[in-house]
Amino acid sequence: MPRTALIIAVPEAEALVGEWRELYDSASLGIPAHVTLLFPFVPAEEAGEPLLTELRELFAGEPAFSFSLPRMARFPDVAWLVPQPARPFRRLTELICSRYPHYPPYEGTHEEVIPHLTIGVGNAELQDEIEAALTPHLPIEAEAREVALLVENESGHWTRVDSFALGSVRRS
Repeated sequence: MPRTALIIAVPEAEALVGEWRELYDSASLGIPAHVTLLFPFVPAEEAGEPLLTELRELFAGEPAFSFSLPRMARFPDVAWLVPQPARPFRRLTELICSRYPHYPPYEGTHEEVIPHLTIGVGNAELQDEIEAALTPHLPIEAEAREVALLVENESGHWTRVDSFALGSVRRS
């Protein structure tokens, strides 16, 4: 069944991580460099105008924010960039989950949600290679100005169907 996701796209990271993500993550499926706020979200067939209106209203009062991606970190088999500060991402996830409690992050499989920008999935050797290539070019400075709703189609490709503006930028 096609799924949806709410993300903060990070176009500022594309030049550095795009090729890695194309080879070792989900960029080839149409997913931009991003920090996930909620996945999975509602089933794709529920992503109509009533939901879009609700999401527009939900995010309207939330401030935009600046953040940095200063270093790489690892989960088992995943190389990722650490967003700092992480709190604004957590705050948005908590806001979404309070409004849509039937959709816990990652279907509730993780006790703690750790904001991250995935670069690639692979073994320690690949993670070492990614870290060596990226570290000299960090940090990446970025701004979160909107939340994007992505929808998956039957073939597994994702499309941005709408975005929801956050308020004025504040320095975190």
